[in-house]
Amino acid sequence: MISQFHDRTEAGKFLAQQLTAYANQHDVLVLALPRGGVPVAFEVANALHAPLDVIVVRKLGVPGQEELAMGAIATGGVRILNLDVVQFLDIPDELINTIAAREQAELERRERLYRGDRPAYDVHGRTVILVDDGIATGATMHAAVAALKQRQPTRIIIAVPTAAPLTCAEFEAEVDELVCVIRPDPFIAVGYWYSQFAQTSDEEVRSLLERANQALPTIQQKSKSTPGTGTSQKKRARTTTPVKQESGYL
Repeated sequence: MISQFHDRTEAGKFLAQQLTAYANQHDVLVLALPRGGVPVAFEVANALHAPLDVIVVRKLGVPGQEELAMGAIATGGVRILNLDVVQFLDIPDELINTIAAREQAELERRERLYRGDRPAYDVHGRTVILVDDGIATGATMHAAVAALKQRQPTRIIIAVPTAAPLTCAEFEAEVDELVCVIRPDPFIAVGYWYSQFAQTSDEEVRSLLERANQALPTIQQKSKSTPGTGTSQKKRARTTTPVKQESGYL
């Protein structure tokens, strides 16, 4: 059994081996969290013969401690907060709004950069496989899931190479399925489980998306519509998150 991945490409290939049930299914869409999730998701999409797109999420870092997430925002107007962090550090609403506005501008810039003129894939009624290179705090993944549920997919599957066992259990209760190759305990950090964990560039993200879409020229795309308030069928009542709802469950 593997205990460490060489790089994100190898991790994606291992992950794809656990997702073969979704190969060649017309309704499957692979969505990556940029930037590190894109090389992993590219291998998954290639193996499953599924289209690849991104869902852009931006962490809201604590001022002066930017690696500490006080929340996150995502495509579709989603903003969720870690209320424990916000309240413990007594972070005022005005400062949160200022940081969120700055990150929103960066979110929109990245969407334009990564897709160019290509419209986003329609998520409604599809089985979505949400991919990242691992889950640490879970802030960005929570925001991505909340954003997806607004767009009414049939199913949401989180697929990652590595995450802590407790983190996996948390997300298994939130989505329809979670696939994780290795669940080390203690977890330490995502990068610890890769021999090579260099930062993924914007140029690499755009290149991989272009290659993936050139390989599937007949897949239907359409512009992203205004998100609704739906969610996957399995856990509709418990997990629906409306636009701009702020939650303390990060």
